[in-house]
Amino acid sequence: MKTPSGLQPLIDDGVIDEVMRPLKSGKEAAVYVVRSGEDVRCAKVYKDMAQRSFQQRVQYQEGRKVRGSREARAIGKATRYGRRQQEAEWKNTEVEALYKLRDAGVRVPEPHGYFHGVLVMELVVDADGHSAPRLAEVELSPEQARGFHRVLVRQVVRMLCAGLIHGDLSEYNVLVAPDGPVVIDFPQVVSAAGNNAARMMLLRDVNNLTASLGAWAPDLLDTWYGEEMWALFEAGELRPDSELSGVFAHDESVPDIDGVREAINDAREEALIRQQGREAAEEQD
Repeated sequence: MKTPSGLQPLIDDGVIDEVMRPLKSGKEAAVYVVRSGEDVRCAKVYKDMAQRSFQQRVQYQEGRKVRGSREARAIGKATRYGRRQQEAEWKNTEVEALYKLRDAGVRVPEPHGYFHGVLVMELVVDADGHSAPRLAEVELSPEQARGFHRVLVRQVVRMLCAGLIHGDLSEYNVLVAPDGPVVIDFPQVVSAAGNNAARMMLLRDVNNLTASLGAWAPDLLDTWYGEEMWALFEAGELRPDSELSGVFAHDESVPDIDGVREAINDAREEALIRQQGREAAEEQD
């Protein structure tokens, strides 16, 4: 295929040898299957964001560190230079998160470097060597759904212990590999300690997974893993190997206890809306 302009510098520098085919395209990035020597990998080419996208990402960016005082001032003033710096920080966030989470034992695509604004990483495949399907694209038995839920809850715990929250976790950014679920797409990753909306985003992530997998194993809908792990995190007692029960005693003084549980019912609708947006973006490309 014709080499996309964003990947030509990687070919010129010998980072990759060939662009084999497009893998997927969305509002924020286009992903291609590439060859590097004898290895087949994928390359994520980030797209420039419109001003509207910057405004939508304010909540996610709270608590992130900016590299210098000049950059921080420019971002705060929303100057042209500041928007460029904000865009660069947004792209760097996923790269840094991938390395940090890999080192923390989270099953993510193995990163192979960041070159000219392009993230090169492992191509996650299925048992036949084809691109792995998303969790939303597979049928599961109740036992498989419970197993996937158990593994993904543990991944979320490890992320939280590393100080990070995915922020947009759902069945659409989990790939199903032969060795189990692989979590992908981290440009919106949230600082667990530095973001005022961290608890809400963590609960939304876990609720999304629970809603999706609960469609195959309805007993999962009666679990409260997000609340349980957040309570342990706030108390400084959460560990990567902490045993969780899914049982949580709510504060009965809170008037809207069912509000969080209702989010599970909303989560599937939100996930479908996000997916429809991604598909619309792919059609436009």
